Amino acid sequence: MTTPPGSIACFLVAALLGAIGQFLYKTGADNATGGVLTYLLNWRIFTGVVCYVSVMVLFVAAFKQGGELSVLYPIYATTFIFAALLEYWTKGTPITSINVAGMGCLIAGMFLMGTGKTP
Repeated sequence: MTTPPGSIACFLVAALLGAIGQFLYKTGADNATGGVLTYLLNWRIFTGVVCYVSVMVLFVAAFKQGGELSVLYPIYATTFIFAALLEYWTKGTPITSINVAGMGCLIAGMFLMGTGKTP
């Protein structure tokens, strides 16, 4: 069984939304003053939640199309790459050579798991 391209696309979009959700959680937490209402009424945190709900919807859509776990979940690991790039573009947080090496390992792992044959 092969994973349909639509399933892979769903997981790539989910990875991007997951990274955006993480970023919104962090920036929302930075702006919160600590009271419960500052979390509940924070538009960044709320939008981050919407991103994560969207991620779950995309997961279901990808599996409904016949996507394989062993192919799709490694693709979701690109969330970490997207998060690092988003932090770099918005906050100027440096991406070091060790970060790039880790990203390379993620990509290599995705490739290896995606090409593995299942019985």
